[in-house]
Amino acid sequence: MASILGRYILREVVAAWLLVTGVLLVILLVNEVVGVLERAATNQFPQGVVLELIWLGALQNLSILLPVGLLLGVVLAFGRLYADSEMAAALACGAAPRAFYLPVAGLAVLVSAGLAWLTLELAPNATVEALTLRQAAMRAGQFAPIAPGKFRTFGGGSAVVYAQDVNPDGTLHNVFVERSRGPFVLVALAERAQHAVTPDGQTHILTLYSGSRFEGVPGTAEFRIVHFAEHVVPVQVPALRDLVRDLEARPSGELLASADPKARAELHWRVAMPLMCLVLALLAVPLARLRPRQGRYARIWLAVLIFLLYSQLISVGKVWIARGNVPAALGLWWTHAVVVLLALLVILGPGFRQRLRYRRSAA
Repeated sequence: MASILGRYILREVVAAWLLVTGVLLVILLVNEVVGVLERAATNQFPQGVVLELIWLGALQNLSILLPVGLLLGVVLAFGRLYADSEMAAALACGAAPRAFYLPVAGLAVLVSAGLAWLTLELAPNATVEALTLRQAAMRAGQFAPIAPGKFRTFGGGSAVVYAQDVNPDGTLHNVFVERSRGPFVLVALAERAQHAVTPDGQTHILTLYSGSRFEGVPGTAEFRIVHFAEHVVPVQVPALRDLVRDLEARPSGELLASADPKARAELHWRVAMPLMCLVLALLAVPLARLRPRQGRYARIWLAVLIFLLYSQLISVGKVWIARGNVPAALGLWWTHAVVVLLALLVILGPGFRQRLRYRRSAA
């Protein structure tokens, strides 16, 4: 009977876990799409890299999604079993507690092993690939020619260029240029212009011909109008970031060999996520226990609260290690112990008080 009950519980937990993880994954992808499209619009990313950047960004954040998905999946599955009196029937037939823990523990070990591979190997590689694609896309956007009938931003949004027509030789016609330096705004209109880029791609040079320039602060009456035959507008482009300096992109072996507190903190965070998944899955079994007439979703808020507390403790511990406030040898192991103790206090506290009250009344 134990094996039949174990398979039944495992099926319920896996179904709930997949459902919750799927919903969270959709939410994650929506947020990732918004962020990638915003960066793509700002930096003129080529269309071919947008979908790949969305997938790589979701892969980087999957390490946060799996633990909370498994926690909520176990709580929802056992909540249904308690609400439908199936757990009461199993306990009345003599089912031992290990019949409830073994299926969850087996699933938690498999998910934690996959999460360890994700955080230690796959996520850093995905970060490197995403940063490489982002740099290549930004560089391609910097060197891309101005398209007719479309506004083009340069210098992180400090300059906007529009051309009504573009000849095959690159000559721009009916050009609009707007630059801002704090409250000061410069607007130039020209009949034609030439667009060039320096070899390093850090400076765009717009040479305007036969036009007018308007300078001043919007909202004031002080404006200057200048008519020109030729006017050169240089626009600086922000320098690209070095990939090697990004800790999230460095391999785990390199972090292990490093004595830098920030590198050690990043390594401890990668190790803590699989352990967090295992601890939350095992805590979810007693956490999901319901009293009579309680709804199946009665413990969801407590599960979410424990996860938020757990994740915040890990984030704070990571910052402490990076700053040297906590020895690197201690790492983030103390966060798991704190969460286990607090969870046991919340889960077992009411029953302990009830037994103590019963003993006092009996005495």
